[in-house]
Amino acid sequence: MQIFPRNSNAIARASLIIVAVVVGGLGWGVWELERTPYITNVGVRKPQPVPFSHQHHVTGLGIDCRYCHTSVEVSSFAGIPPTKTCMNCHSQIWTNAAFLEPVRESFRSGRSIEWSRVNQVPNFVYFNHSIHINKGVGCNTCHGPIDKMPLVYQAASLQMEFCLDCHRAPEKYVRPRSEVFNMRYEPPGFGNHVDFNGTTYKDQTELGNVLKTQYKVRSVKDITSCNTCHR
Repeated sequence: MQIFPRNSNAIARASLIIVAVVVGGLGWGVWELERTPYITNVGVRKPQPVPFSHQHHVTGLGIDCRYCHTSVEVSSFAGIPPTKTCMNCHSQIWTNAAFLEPVRESFRSGRSIEWSRVNQVPNFVYFNHSIHINKGVGCNTCHGPIDKMPLVYQAASLQMEFCLDCHRAPEKYVRPRSEVFNMRYEPPGFGNHVDFNGTTYKDQTELGNVLKTQYKVRSVKDITSCNTCHR
């Protein structure tokens, strides 16, 4: 006596295929969702208590990054400038501008301005600004064209794959330390050249390998080890 109809096997196989397609599709959807601005915040401009423009201060006025981010070369944090840094200029210019009242109030009261942090790695990731700067990683390698941003946004995903892209081949990214804070720096290649220690380099990989040795960048095995960033 036949219990199951003749097409049972075909139905079972079709069901397995449908389940596999649905599960695979859901997995692909989650994979793609993790890389959207909804999750990474790439390109998102967060509201700030004061509309500070890097474009105006850096490109327009030529202020060096380190004037405000004083600890970036010696600390794991870039640092948010105290209100006193703002008032070095704004006690003399734009003294009555309405949009700068939160700055003046902060200076009068001694209460820090509560800025919304834009670039932030998860708490389980160890990141040190000073190490990267001393190894020749430029500001705009991670922060993008911040000197052209009227309002700061996150330029890179800051996800693990973004970090590993550099850690697996640092010679593609490192530059002379003298150029770390140069927002308009262009790596050698495509007709451009960079002079370093009396030698002209027309290829980034060639220059990068020289800099890796001189700046004592650790081996790829070391800097891609899990405990380098997850401590």
